[in-house]
Amino acid sequence: MTETSPSAPEPAGPAPRIRIDGPDREAAETSLVLGHSRFPASDDALHVAADLARRLHADLHVVHGVDLFDYPIDPDLPDWEQRARHALEQQRQRVEMALADSPASWTYHAGRGDPAELVIAVAEETDALMIILGSRGEGLGAAVERLLSGSVSRAVMRHQHRPVLVVPTAETTDRHEDVTMRDR
Repeated sequence: MTETSPSAPEPAGPAPRIRIDGPDREAAETSLVLGHSRFPASDDALHVAADLARRLHADLHVVHGVDLFDYPIDPDLPDWEQRARHALEQQRQRVEMALADSPASWTYHAGRGDPAELVIAVAEETDALMIILGSRGEGLGAAVERLLSGSVSRAVMRHQHRPVLVVPTAETTDRHEDVTMRDR
């Protein structure tokens, strides 16, 4: 287990990665890599990344590191693997639906293992201009999760020479605006 995230059980040998290309669009000269997970902050970051890809005429590579959080809690359930596959399929479909109308070219990558390492690997392979990640925000739930799994954004920033954009959650942004409005 790494500092960034508990990894899903890995089969013997190298873990295969899934790659799904979006609609055929003109290839861009540069690329952006987005680390995406099941957390709402990832959807906020996905919208920012899609907008940046459009503005920069960049290919967008959406990367999902499959870890223990993608699996049902009880591994003794008879349909545990089926539930895990269903959860991963829903994750991919969320990304496809969010990017359906995007004019940018995009690719979805998913693989087992440490999400930070997978994001970094895809950024290296595509010579990405930057990496985009969502912030899980504040609160008790986010704090407990960071204690259990560490921070993917922190791990990526520590081990990457590319710029890393961390997108705050809409909830964090709304809370900041509320405080700013009260101060007036």
